Amino acid sequence: MTVTALAFMGGTFDPIHNGHLRTALEIQQWLGIDRVALMPSKVPVHRAQPERSPQQRLDMLQRAVEDEPALYADAREILSSKPSYTVLTLEALRREFGAELPICMIMGMDAYLSLPTWDRWQELLQLAHIVVVKRPGWVYKPGDLISRVTRNHEVSDKQRLLSSAAGHVIFHELTPLGISATQIRNLIGDGHSPRYLIPDGVWDYIQQQQLYGCSEIKGKR
Repeated sequence: MTVTALAFMGGTFDPIHNGHLRTALEIQQWLGIDRVALMPSKVPVHRAQPERSPQQRLDMLQRAVEDEPALYADAREILSSKPSYTVLTLEALRREFGAELPICMIMGMDAYLSLPTWDRWQELLQLAHIVVVKRPGWVYKPGDLISRVTRNHEVSDKQRLLSSAAGHVIFHELTPLGISATQIRNLIGDGHSPRYLIPDGVWDYIQQQQLYGCSEIKGKR
């Protein structure tokens, strides 16, 4: 397959849920590109390490996207011996795909507002575009650094992303779908089924592995 643009969404995916999947698919359709990669982090550097192993989180992700050709699991951070710094991932992507390919990094608004705490964050827009997904009703209150980044790099035309390799920020308002991994972990821990919040294949895997304290409801759908 010839890759004309690359878009990816990182995260712990603990577990992957329908909110993640719908966001990735909506961005794929909105940009008009072939596929979007979902990239689980191995050792998150901005949050506590998940209790589920990198392999378990990757297994759940692979099950979640196995029937959706527009989405795929990218295991490069899981397989890497390095911590999951985004700038290192982008440098690896550039080595693999070259300097000219448009690369779009998808992130939520809260992640975007926290960029100044990321390692070598000023280099990110030299390596990729940033697609910021925002929930309806989100109030945008950036600090001075992010205000400057937005002012210098924001575009409103998505074709600007697809006609250059890096350097732009674009905002996209998502279709509302209020699901969180914390909500799902809490449901399972309380003995309730998370069905219809996560793909059935992921729920089957969670029960088989008895993740998130689900041993008492093992076998339930």
